[in-house]
Amino acid sequence: MTVLDTRALNRATLARQLLLERADTPVLDAVAHLGGLQAQEPQEPFFGLWSRLRAFDPAELSEHLLRRRVVRTHLMRRTVHLVTADDALVWRARHDTMLRQRVLGVYRGELEGTDLDELAAAGRAVMADGEPRSLTQLARALAERWPQPGPRALGEMLMAVVPMVQLPPRGLWRTKAGVRNVPLSAWLEREVAPLSPDGSDPVGQALLRRYLAAFGPAASADLRAWCGLAGLPAAVAALRGELITFRDERGRELLDLPDAPRPDPETPAPVRFLPAFDNAILGFQDRTRIIDDAHRGLSVAGARVVLVDGRVAATWTVEADTVTVVPLRRFSRAERVAVTEEGQALAAFLSGNTSDRVRISAAGPPQ
Repeated sequence: MTVLDTRALNRATLARQLLLERADTPVLDAVAHLGGLQAQEPQEPFFGLWSRLRAFDPAELSEHLLRRRVVRTHLMRRTVHLVTADDALVWRARHDTMLRQRVLGVYRGELEGTDLDELAAAGRAVMADGEPRSLTQLARALAERWPQPGPRALGEMLMAVVPMVQLPPRGLWRTKAGVRNVPLSAWLEREVAPLSPDGSDPVGQALLRRYLAAFGPAASADLRAWCGLAGLPAAVAALRGELITFRDERGRELLDLPDAPRPDPETPAPVRFLPAFDNAILGFQDRTRIIDDAHRGLSVAGARVVLVDGRVAATWTVEADTVTVVPLRRFSRAERVAVTEEGQALAAFLSGNTSDRVRISAAGPPQ
């Protein structure tokens, strides 16, 4: 079986994540291809799409939110994701058990004895008036019936048992707004697709195909790390005949789609600025294809990172239209120039200002 080294996996990941070359893909198609973008920080998806799409207009993504073509909802890994409306409706039921289990993993003691089906029915009754509410407001409305769980536990579980979306203006470009929730089916005026009654798993198979198209080649453990589901073994078994396999340098079996891009490992990789919690990093159990183990904590701490030669090599922040880059290693002169140029382009995107007042500070790594 062919072994793919770390650099080969890196270039395949960059190509499928639209990070090897900016794409002309429409915004809605890009969100679908990527399987959504992690979005608990509302502005981060805009940065992620700017780094992936040529001539990206943030107003277009805002318009898709307002027109209900994309939604903000808890899905993969029980984190807020920006996904297409179609994907939210099809994928939600497949994630239900995982969402409940993850809430119970935190609040099992507080929720002991709570009938979750009864909670879901009561929550839907409260929200039947169509009034957007925060989780705290929803929990308070149910507190008389369930006085024992704290409002946090009750609200978090209600969000797991009733598919909800976070309404605009939260998530719009350059807009700050609190979280207001309504049922997913009410917002989209379509019902969440049920699981297949015959026990087959067409949604799991579709998830596997979509994951490999955007993240492959990858192991079952990587798939599980992305979606939070239990590796989808039935889907893997059902599709194995149409997939090809490799091994990584650790000996793990990697699954892939036959016609998916796997560029030459020596393909040049441009500098890219990634947002906090980008799935190009978080979408894998083994993240060494893109980030060194020494810096792995950055990916879960909310740091925005810079890819240099395809790997995490710096962090970045922005304040007063100035992008500040802090390297994690020494840059060559050519790398410093490339990072500065891409940082200036990002600063111009954020400020609309292409004058010399846009500055990049690139301090060296700690001595």
